[in-house]
Amino acid sequence: MKDQAGRRRVRRLAIGTAVVLALAGMNGPWLYRVGTERYHEYQINRPEYKADNGHWEIVEFPEEYRQNTIHAALLRTGKVLLVAGSGNDQENFDAKQFDTRIWDPVKGTIKKVPTPSDLFCTGHTQLANGNLLIAGGTKRYEKLKGDVTKAGGLMIVHNENPDKPITLPAGTKFTGRENGKTFVSKDPVLVPRAKKVFDKETGEFLRNDPGLGRIYVEAQKKGAKHETGTQDNYRVQGLTGTDARNTYGIAQKLALDKKDFQGIRDAYEFDPVAEKYIKVDPMNEARWYPTLTTLSDGKILSVSGLDDIGQLVPGKNEVYDPKTKTWTYTEEVRQFPTYPALFLMQDGDIFYSGANAGYGPDDIGRDPGIWDLDTNKFTKVPGMSDANMLETANSVLLPPAQDEKYMVIGGGGVGESKLSSDKTRIVDLKAADPEFVDGPTLEKGTRYPQASVLPDDTVLISGGSRDYRGRGDSDILQARMYDAETGEMRRVADPLVGRNYHSGSILLPDGRLMFFGSDSLYSDKANTKPGEFEQRIEIYTPPYLYRDGRPSLSGGPQTIERGGTGTFTSRHTSTIKKARLIRPSASTHVTDVDQRSIELDYQVSGDKITVTVPKNKNLVQSGWYMLFVTDDQGTPSKAQWVQVP
Repeated sequence: MKDQAGRRRVRRLAIGTAVVLALAGMNGPWLYRVGTERYHEYQINRPEYKADNGHWEIVEFPEEYRQNTIHAALLRTGKVLLVAGSGNDQENFDAKQFDTRIWDPVKGTIKKVPTPSDLFCTGHTQLANGNLLIAGGTKRYEKLKGDVTKAGGLMIVHNENPDKPITLPAGTKFTGRENGKTFVSKDPVLVPRAKKVFDKETGEFLRNDPGLGRIYVEAQKKGAKHETGTQDNYRVQGLTGTDARNTYGIAQKLALDKKDFQGIRDAYEFDPVAEKYIKVDPMNEARWYPTLTTLSDGKILSVSGLDDIGQLVPGKNEVYDPKTKTWTYTEEVRQFPTYPALFLMQDGDIFYSGANAGYGPDDIGRDPGIWDLDTNKFTKVPGMSDANMLETANSVLLPPAQDEKYMVIGGGGVGESKLSSDKTRIVDLKAADPEFVDGPTLEKGTRYPQASVLPDDTVLISGGSRDYRGRGDSDILQARMYDAETGEMRRVADPLVGRNYHSGSILLPDGRLMFFGSDSLYSDKANTKPGEFEQRIEIYTPPYLYRDGRPSLSGGPQTIERGGTGTFTSRHTSTIKKARLIRPSASTHVTDVDQRSIELDYQVSGDKITVTVPKNKNLVQSGWYMLFVTDDQGTPSKAQWVQVP
């Protein structure tokens, strides 16, 4: 009996074991995946791991506050402005649903802000008074070739009358003298008067150079038969007398080709205290994808962009005066691709890193160099590796800003190219003959990398994708820390969310980093399913915030003149090793020309630390800054906000 019972137990055990093994075999991949994920979660949450690599966490807004964030800027209140406009969503554009949010990363509150125009693909920069200047945006979404029903394109209107300009209203008809086809303007156009040209030596009159106006026109009727194949001269209907003789249009091929996005002239200042947009005078040029850069005198240079016809602005740059709230053309004409990375140098010149975010010819304005605004002279800087892959690259002024060293990170080929670069390139603009040299390489070719300067003189480089807009499931879930002092770069904790097109990062006043956006073209490796916009915010806490304690910083003045001093209180003055002023970021399309970290001289006495702001107005532009002090372990304080008038 006992032997039979024993045999039955052995048989049951064997059967049970076989069942378990069979189930394990069927569910092996799942069990392995779950086990691997749990082990990974365990690993990345260990205190020792965080202290070495930092930590990522996702912030998901309540559904009613979610949006497709395209632009982000840190405001002097410590809150973050998140701008979507129509959010690269034509349904939103057609419905005039334009979105902006203000997020408080300390309290976790979110607020909707009325958005007056479609600020999708606008330009922005911090102003001296703490407002954010925002200029440009979207007038019309692109139309792909198969969606275009009326032939159209650019009409150049000529005015040969030297005595007066002429304005043509929207709806003006242009009829070809050779092809006989009629096209209609979509907007009004002001055509300046002709310019009289005289011989410089004799003063003899030579000719009239006609004034030129640019306007988008469409055929009156739909269909391919209304396309034109060649250039033609066009008569302007409705004009009589001298106006009819002096005014005419010239257009190249007017066809059913793809029509690019069109820009707007609208400009606003965003007030971070009132938390609202304030309309200012519009730009002279409509711009979509422009860059705004602060100049020596505090005025703002607006460069590049697609105009209200969908053409690249032809090198016509302009300046915003925050005192008068008006725009003025510069005398200098220079053309760049859209969202060019332009930085104010310590001598007042402009450095162009070569990085940009897209539209424009592949042979105009692509070379990195130094631009003298007074003479319009442009001096190329040699040595750039992967020079044909600077589209969607990131550029950052390495800390401290006094060293005037720049890093250009990753990038890709022009347009929808599959090319991507794994290079970082560094240039020292203080060298007698500046030249790019390669820095540490990335593991993979990387478009759209995010890069943020930290208070300990490191740069966090994260995300991006190998292919255009993340095609082929090519997002790169990796992050690296670059040490500007040693030139070394190391892997840190991997982000949880892929970030490619329409993404960016912002340094917060508590020393953490915020990441936003991502706009994949497809959501699968085979490129068959449309992508979805990434609406989640992600926070990276650097390793320095997992150490024991952080230096305190409090009190002190809210305003410090250039060349002046400010005294603050800290219980940890004996361990402080660095003081930095960091300009708050305004980030979009891998372009953030605002951020810079400025080294401050300092002295300590008891529990007081006195910092001195450099005198150079090109180094320390007027505006609000975060003041950090960092201890001998590399741990920063929380920031104190300081205005440099």
